[in-house]
Amino acid sequence: MLAACGPAPQPTGINDPLEPMNRAVHGLNKGLDTVILRPGAKAYGVVPEPVRQGVSNVADTLDLPGDMANHLLQGRIGPATTNFLRFGVNVVFGLGGLMDVATEAGLPRDSTDFGETLHVWGVGEGPYVELPGFGPSTMRDAVGLAVDLGLNPVNRVAKGKDATAVTVAKVLARLRDRGRYSNTVDSILYESADSYAQARLLYLQNRRFELSRGADAGGEGAAADDFIDPYEDPYAE
Repeated sequence: MLAACGPAPQPTGINDPLEPMNRAVHGLNKGLDTVILRPGAKAYGVVPEPVRQGVSNVADTLDLPGDMANHLLQGRIGPATTNFLRFGVNVVFGLGGLMDVATEAGLPRDSTDFGETLHVWGVGEGPYVELPGFGPSTMRDAVGLAVDLGLNPVNRVAKGKDATAVTVAKVLARLRDRGRYSNTVDSILYESADSYAQARLLYLQNRRFELSRGADAGGEGAAADDFIDPYEDPYAE
């Protein structure tokens, strides 16, 4: 019944009435990246790749119950079933998730979140926001993030040392991602004319494409000329 509401229409422009505040938060996040994330990613990079991959596999496995819950809320039984099987295979045959056996078995992860669930239910994107510590988002995705933190059964069950281990695994996985995409992130944050505008464009374009699930992210009938290049200088004439 919820899925029958129909997904929200995809916007094509930039809705940023909170830009002054967002820019202040962006400055904070950029400072955190400079002082903590970028050097942390470099330091974590000395750890052997098989170890880093194993930690990221565990973090991926821990997120699967949340994916399953959201797919069910979206009325997508197929992806929910695939993620359920993936979770079981990696936990049982992948040493608790250290090894990604499921992908080799033809069970790739189908990622989702409550922000997408809201989209499927017909909730609009809302204004663009940048969240402290989390980066670019929209009002809809910010609400989705808050719900996801409480929706994932792993976050509700893990207590004490287990909760600490879950948090450490997810933080290390993010540091690995920061290292893997360091050239792209550095070019946006430190080499562009306006890192805030570039990050905003890139996020909105990619997020809308993700929510379209392969359909035209620019809306029906959008032309190729509507494509937004996140690396284009926004002040170029």
